[in-house]
Order: sequence, then C-alpha cells, then structure tokens
Amino acid sequence: MRKTLVIGNWKMNGSLAANETLLDALLPAVKGLGGVEIALCPPFPYLSQAGWHLKDSGIALGAQTVNEHDSGAYTGEVSAAMLKELGCRYVLVGHSERRSLYRETDADSAAKFAAAKDAGLVPVLCVGETLAERQAGETEGVVARQVQAVIDALGIAALTDSIIAYEPVWAIGTGETASPEQAQAVHAFIRRLLAEQSEAVAASTPLLYGGSVKADNAATLFAQPDVDGGLVGGAALDADAFALIYQAAAGR
Repeated sequence: MRKTLVIGNWKMNGSLAANETLLDALLPAVKGLGGVEIALCPPFPYLSQAGWHLKDSGIALGAQTVNEHDSGAYTGEVSAAMLKELGCRYVLVGHSERRSLYRETDADSAAKFAAAKDAGLVPVLCVGETLAERQAGETEGVVARQVQAVIDALGIAALTDSIIAYEPVWAIGTGETASPEQAQAVHAFIRRLLAEQSEAVAASTPLLYGGSVKADNAATLFAQPDVDGGLVGGAALDADAFALIYQAAAGR
C-alpha cells in the first residue's frame, strides 16, 4: 500500500508571512522524492494561500475539520462543499482536540465523515485513547467505539477511499511516542476490526500513526506491517526534518 503523510500540525497557528516561509522551504525539500501521498491541512483562512503554493506540486490540500451540514444558519462553520470548491482533497474528522476541547462526540464524527464523503473529500478519521484510558486497559475498547460509530452510521463500505489515523492522545505534543510495537498492536487491531466486516476494506484502508512522528522514529514506525504512514505534527514545521520523514515513508 502506498504510504500517506498528512500534515495536521498547523492547528490554530500561522500567518501569511510565516506560511510563505514554511511552504517555500517545504516544497523543494520533498520535490522529486515521489512514491508517497502528502496532504497539508492549514487553518481555514490560509487554505487559498496554501492551495496556490501547492498547485502542480503533487501535494494535496486538506482541512482540519468540517461542519456536518450542507449549508444554513451555522455561523462560523465551513461546509464540505466549500472545502471542495477551495481545492481540498482531504479533511480531518474527529481529531482529539475537537473531541476534547469542543466536545465532539462519536456521532458528530460520523456525521462529519458522511458530509465529507458526500462532497467527494477523503475523510481522515482520527481515533485514539487518553493516558488514563490506556492505563486502564481500555485502548481497544475506545478505538473500536470510535471506528464503529462510523460503520454503524454509514456501513463498512463508507470506509472505502477513506483513512484512519491512530493518534494516542497521550503522545500528542508531549514528546512521548508509542513504541513501534505499541503502534503496530493498535493498527493491527483496527485492521482486524475492519476485516471482520470486509476483508477488502481492511486491506485497502490506510492506517496512519499520529503521535509525535519525528525524523528519528519515522523509519521504525513506518516499517511496521500495519502502519501505512503518519499524521505528522510539529516535525513538519521544519522542512528538513519533514524531508527525512518523507524519505523514511518512501523507504529511502
């Protein structure tokens, strides 16, 4: 399966000037490497700026979240159709910060997932457990619940041409990283969960790891049989570091 790297590190950061600097450094750093799908997910105000830079680069544009409604009186929200019109191909759904800070539920994630699919976007469903849940031995139960919410609402076929990103909450922005063995164990569990309902979907759905992927751990993480790429965080703010992650994903 082709490796995929989704850069979701921008969060609510950036400026026009800072973005120019980052993009001007990032694009040459990965030019000509090939073999890996890359998507950048900046904040909404910078989608057009990033999209202009990414034109003809082979790097896709993505967004950090989406509203589940097509249109209407939802002030401050952005629909999937709007993202599509701006040139987005990907959108994050159910990111841990959306779940924790904005109380988005599994049902909310399923609805956003559906809206993305209806608009022709590729949803990146983010799932993962907190430190307390891991210590209580609830990792598989939490991840299964989050994935199953989409399957229950839309059917297993909805995961076709979609992505699942495992982001252990305890390893996001903390400097902590799941060991390759820990990441593989959860990814293998997700693969088995999908395979119980469709072998084809299980085999074709990219599973990304999203907990502090860095240049010095990318190769060992991506070498795991069920880790198909990464949801990259702060490391992507350094173009040279991201180029090393990209090379690891490409097997170089």
